[in-house]
This record gives sequence, C-alpha cells and structure tokens, in this order.
Amino acid sequence: MSFSRWWTETTAALGDRVPLPLVALLLVLAAVLVAVGWYTFPAWVPRRLPRLRRRRRKTAPPDAPPPVVPAPREPELPAAAYVSLADRFAAEGRYAEAVRERLRAMVRELAARRVVQPQPGMTVAELVRAATDTRPQVGPPLGAAGAIFSELWYGQRPASVEHDHRMREHAADLDRLLTGRPEDGPRP
Repeated sequence: MSFSRWWTETTAALGDRVPLPLVALLLVLAAVLVAVGWYTFPAWVPRRLPRLRRRRRKTAPPDAPPPVVPAPREPELPAAAYVSLADRFAAEGRYAEAVRERLRAMVRELAARRVVQPQPGMTVAELVRAATDTRPQVGPPLGAAGAIFSELWYGQRPASVEHDHRMREHAADLDRLLTGRPEDGPRP
C-alpha cells in the first residue's frame, strides 16, 4: 500500500468520526501555540535547573569591607594623539573616522581641563550638556561638532572633506575658548 493511499484512507476515517471544522480549529490552535512558543522561546526556558540541595555559601565577616575590583580602563592618550590620527585618516580620505577622532580629541581636552568627566556609554548630547553646565561658552562649538558626528555616525551619511574642515574649525574654537586666547581674525 502506498503512502498516498494510506493517507487518504486515514484522513477519511478521521473525517467520519471528527467534524472537519473542529479539526481545522484544532490545527489553527496548535499553530498559534507553536508560534507563541517560538516567539517567546527564551522566556519560558528555565535559566538553570532547580537544585535539590542548597549549598551554604561562605560569607565574609560583617565588619570586613567588600573587595574592590577595579574596572578595566583604556589608556588615556593625549588630545594630540587623537588629532594626529585624525589628520592621518583625513589624508587617506577616511573623513568619517577623522571626524570621530577629532571629537575624541575635543573630549580628551575637556577631560584634561576638568570641564567634564566622561563616562563609558555617555552620548554626545550628554557630553555637550555636561560641558555646558560647567562652562556655557563651550556649548556652541561642542554642540556643532556633536551634530556633525551624529549626522555621520548615527545618521550614516557619507563624510566629506567639508565635514573634516568644519570639525577642525570647531576644535580650534573650543581650544580658543578653553585656553582663553583671542580669535585670530575673521574666517573666510
């Protein structure tokens, strides 16, 4: 007996005992349950198996201070290292990377002058707000530089030499504001 004949006879025998709309409803219900289980898969799987015996943990005496684990930190480079890298990227035509490194140099300069204390995961907007809370005059060049960076990196726009040129201007303005030097003259 072939498979197709067996299938036909089996479904005909089932159809004689169970009405077709009920079979269709049960199949739809089963499909919905499988779909919900598939969609929420990690949530209904236990994270670890239950233990039958609990182990006692060794605890430190109540008067002992908790152990201090230092967080790994990146080596702090001077702002000039970031500027040098940005110049190299710009010379290679990698303007988006040059803009990123120029912003890093600006942030490093702000941190060196104790205007801001950058934290891991800090966004450009949070950085600008923290800097303007300490020194309001740095807001315009830093905000404009942050807008260029966000447009290129988050907006995924193509970078050009104009973006790098504007970032150089904003970095020079920020440096002038931080050091207190007067402006050299009108810009073209």
